[in-house]
Amino acid sequence: MRVEFPEFRLGSVLATSFTATLTERQGEPVERIPTPGRLVDWLAVSGLAVDSCTTAQLELARELRESIHAAATAAAVHDPLPAAAIHIINERSIQGRAAAVLTPEANREWRLGSASSVEDALGVIAADAISIIAGERDGRLALCASPTCRAAFFDTSQSRTRKWCEMNTCGNREKKARFNAKQRKSGTAARDEAGRSGSVG
Repeated sequence: MRVEFPEFRLGSVLATSFTATLTERQGEPVERIPTPGRLVDWLAVSGLAVDSCTTAQLELARELRESIHAAATAAAVHDPLPAAAIHIINERSIQGRAAAVLTPEANREWRLGSASSVEDALGVIAADAISIIAGERDGRLALCASPTCRAAFFDTSQSRTRKWCEMNTCGNREKKARFNAKQRKSGTAARDEAGRSGSVG
């Protein structure tokens, strides 16, 4: 059965899509890879299919995810990169043995080694993180404007002024919250006006 992960879109930046497997970091965090099987599903959707995953490999993946999040967040606000995060990202990149291969359709795909497929997949994600944090990709790192999210994302919009990690989730929620607040304020003002009108009579 194919599992859909709403935080990943084809053409998305792999590294920041991976950090989005933990959402609502500043609110009530939602873990989207709670089991090894869910990590296998996410990797498959992301073009990094592996046969299996152990609990220890899941912990390695989460450690990499949090390191990428820490480094990308620092880069987005122009703070020094955390040394511990750099170490983990580099280690995962070095340990991965994936190879880029060209398909007959002129697409790039990743071929993972058979002995340590999860580690190879993590190496691809780490290498992707290095490329965006080092400024090698056309775009900019930014933080989601949602106060309960604050996810790091890679903005490739033409104006480079994107505010939300995902318009369909954080963007719509924040717009709805602003609309509801405006409606409440308008309702309160109308009731106050009605009260003043009634007291005059």
